Amino acid sequence: MDKTKLIEKKYLLIFILITTLFALWGFANDITNPMVAAFQTVMEISAAKASLVQFAFYGGYATMAIPAALFIRKYSYKSGILLGLALYAIGAFLFIPAAQYQQFSFFCISLYVLTFGLAFLETTANPFILSLGAKKTATRRLNLSQSFNPMGSLVGMSVASFVVLPQLISDKRDAMGNIIFPTLDATEKIGIRVHDLSIIRNPYVAIGCVVLMMFIIIALTRVPKTDIQPEQTNSTKQTLKNLWNNHAYREGVITQMFYVAAQIMVWTFIIQYADNLGINKATAQTYNIIAMCLFLCGRFIATALMKYVNTRKLLAIFAACAGLCTIGAIGIVGMGGLYCLIGISAFMSLMFPTIYGIALEHVDNQDASLGAAFLVEAIVGGAIMPPLQGMIIDQHTILGHPAVNVSYVLPLICFMVVFTYGMKRYKESRMD
Repeated sequence: MDKTKLIEKKYLLIFILITTLFALWGFANDITNPMVAAFQTVMEISAAKASLVQFAFYGGYATMAIPAALFIRKYSYKSGILLGLALYAIGAFLFIPAAQYQQFSFFCISLYVLTFGLAFLETTANPFILSLGAKKTATRRLNLSQSFNPMGSLVGMSVASFVVLPQLISDKRDAMGNIIFPTLDATEKIGIRVHDLSIIRNPYVAIGCVVLMMFIIIALTRVPKTDIQPEQTNSTKQTLKNLWNNHAYREGVITQMFYVAAQIMVWTFIIQYADNLGINKATAQTYNIIAMCLFLCGRFIATALMKYVNTRKLLAIFAACAGLCTIGAIGIVGMGGLYCLIGISAFMSLMFPTIYGIALEHVDNQDASLGAAFLVEAIVGGAIMPPLQGMIIDQHTILGHPAVNVSYVLPLICFMVVFTYGMKRYKESRMD
């Protein structure tokens, strides 16, 4: 049993403030997931086109992660955090003109800018948390901070479920459970669209105000120096060479890309999965909330288990269990399949921070900020694969089986990659 102190007293205040940021981007992530289904209905577009919301959201990470790393290498963690918060707020406030002009592309641009800020925050906060104490407790410390990410996610999901989705007139259904909106005339649709887009806009404007408040608090807070600072002690070329030659890191980036893709696909299309069973969006979103509760509980349980079980072995076990639940979601048509789909979240809980920590474990301190950036860049998996899943769902049925069930073959493949990475790293650790 490891008795090394997880968080030293001198780092406690900044640890709490930075951990709060994990909840902030969790809110943005998970209020956005159900908006895919909302935009699909109110803008009358296909599932594949609606999933461009995720392409814009996670594409912002891919665009800005490397520039964010170069920025904090030149300046500081605090500067990166403040710039991230500023971009987050700007993207959130862009929802005001987006709702006014009623253009789907404008909403996508707003999310794209918002995630510029999230890319800065994640690229900065994750390695900063790792640096706040002993390296041997770094992965546990990051898991603890990441445990507050699903708390923000739960707030985002709850706002979507209890504030946004129930107020969407476009999701009203007839006695047979069919959506009425497509049957209305053009004039009625315009009025409903104005109403619904304003409902979608409001929580983003509210979170923009919260982000501005955090900007002020952190700007006024002194950040203590840690053992790992983001100064550029190696040239960028040398850092890239070091990272490429580190096979555990290189494979970790690839694995992270597949994991994030799986996470986004599992959560984004729960609503479509439930819709196929005749469940409306607001009710379906409650299943998303249950999934996030399981995710949150799993994160705390996994953090505790890491004191006793090798983190790499735990990663492989959780990936195998997630795969089994995914097989159930694919093969079972009905509520049993939906329950399996929800159950996946319990086993995804430790994956992101654990892959992140394992990948950076043997990366030199002077290479850590750029190394972290590529792991954040791996979030691009969340931009690429959901549109593919949306294209499968648009087929409605495949060989007589619901296409939405079949579409979860994609997350299954992703969990196989995570399992392989966990097992490979576990075998290596036993040889050390």
